[in-house]
Amino acid sequence: MPQYIAPLNDMSFVLFDVLKAQDLSLCPGFEDANEEMIRAILDEAAKLSENILDPINQSGDIEGCHYDPETKLVTTPKGFKEAYRAFADGGWSGLSASPEYGGQGLPSLVKIVVDEMACSSNLSMGMYPGLSHGAIDALTMHASDELKDKYLPNLIAGEWTGTMCLTEPQCGTDLGLVRTKAEPQDDGSYNITGTKIWITGGEQDLVENIVHLVLAKLPGAPDTSKGISLFLVPKFLEDGTRNPAFCGGLEHKMGIKASATCVMNFENAKGWLIGKENEGLKCMFTMMNSARIMVGVQGLGLAEKAYQISLGFAKERLQSRSLTGAKHPEEKADPIIVHPDVRRMLTQQKVFLEGARCMAYWTGMNLDLSEKHPDQAVREEADDLVQIMTPIVKAYLTDEGYFSTDQALQSMGGAGFTQDWEVEQLLRDGRIARIYEGTNGIQSLDLVGRKLMIKGGRLPKTYFKVMHEMLAKVDNEQHKEQCKTLLNTLQKSLMWLAGNAMQDAEIVGAAATPMLKLFSLTTMGVMWATMANVATADLTSGKYSEDFYQGKVKAADHFFRTAKSQAELLQADIEAGKETLMNFTAEQF
Repeated sequence: MPQYIAPLNDMSFVLFDVLKAQDLSLCPGFEDANEEMIRAILDEAAKLSENILDPINQSGDIEGCHYDPETKLVTTPKGFKEAYRAFADGGWSGLSASPEYGGQGLPSLVKIVVDEMACSSNLSMGMYPGLSHGAIDALTMHASDELKDKYLPNLIAGEWTGTMCLTEPQCGTDLGLVRTKAEPQDDGSYNITGTKIWITGGEQDLVENIVHLVLAKLPGAPDTSKGISLFLVPKFLEDGTRNPAFCGGLEHKMGIKASATCVMNFENAKGWLIGKENEGLKCMFTMMNSARIMVGVQGLGLAEKAYQISLGFAKERLQSRSLTGAKHPEEKADPIIVHPDVRRMLTQQKVFLEGARCMAYWTGMNLDLSEKHPDQAVREEADDLVQIMTPIVKAYLTDEGYFSTDQALQSMGGAGFTQDWEVEQLLRDGRIARIYEGTNGIQSLDLVGRKLMIKGGRLPKTYFKVMHEMLAKVDNEQHKEQCKTLLNTLQKSLMWLAGNAMQDAEIVGAAATPMLKLFSLTTMGVMWATMANVATADLTSGKYSEDFYQGKVKAADHFFRTAKSQAELLQADIEAGKETLMNFTAEQF
């Protein structure tokens, strides 16, 4: 069985040659995050992923988690407790968390790269600390000092884990339908009663305590999303008493079977308010925005491993002869990598992976700049970019990551469909990433219906300004002009939408998904033009092999081969409006 190998050269090229991530060390608080430090961290993360997380990925999928209805406890697959302990003991849980509570205070960008490795090697395992990171962020930004002091040190150390308890049987995206109730108590706490579903890590045997962050409504609160509050509800109270927050069962899922996805029943469980009353949604979005970038990286990570497996298979699998004559006459057939259709699938994977990695890391770097750069103008510009890129990274990387993984399976033929190879698991695991933390349709609506409008429409202006600034540094005139064509197509589509959106909200809804894809394609183009420019300039530097650099340039050429036609199709889809979507009656479906 092929083993995952962390693509450290590709990661380092994007980090240090393209984005100059080492310059983050100039920001207050990131002084230690120089290139040497980041490389050392990534080397250790690669060892963890390759030697501890990857070997139990397939066995964890086969075994899955087990629920005991009598004890209401969940057991994770063999090897997961030990793997989680190695993760926690290595300090990975607190990589980007505040040093004030035991974290390492490193850039979010570094965590994103480590997340990619964890997602490639064992997504189910990575889900447990991944949700804890969201809880850490929410508590750090919104909780009282007392709650921070009690809960953050153990969460950051990985001794405890955290959850996000949003969804209920009758309510997913529309959180205004939440029925979970919070009753104030004389001691300042609240009794939480209700049922939550699809709760990752809601119950498991990896840690001693689990900290649930629960959305609920106070008595008399508005019966809408404006009446939601956020509460901290631990599995065990300070005195060791078991809080009545119990797992009612596990979901039977298509993938990520080693991740415990629980029904959680809160039966007058004791909890404490986080932030202000009726502002729970604001607090929860702190978790969700962080989680959405992480979910995008899941699509990237799974596709990377699938590519590694399918590429190795294509180089070894002998089948038929090359269309131009035998390439390996000493064998009875040629390896399938000689066939154009197989190369089409492999090239699609390479182009997506390396472009998506640059998009994700660039977004992560802007997240760090938005928080730490000493110049307020730089912070504001970076924040604009993070705001507009978060739904793009989440939706595009999971949609195209799933398609890329599917291409890996397809290129392997029947072998890819079997459990003898891991790609079928990666495909199943990756499907959920297009759904949770807000479906990709919701991401598109967030982009078009909110992100393009807030701050007086400043975000898209910032986006176009920065894209053109990046292109000004590109020497390849053909790549530069192709990117400008993409930007012009995007701008025309935005102008069309602006001219039609006011008359009919359904036009906005119909245009949302193709608009997000057009933004994604355009961003990918600028990333590829930038990477190809750096690769061309460094071709004879000796830092990486000539084949490495030539591979970047040729991948960029392949991207631009079809980018213009794809953009034109998306523009046509946007400008087609809503009619062929909305003119059916329900009975006509």
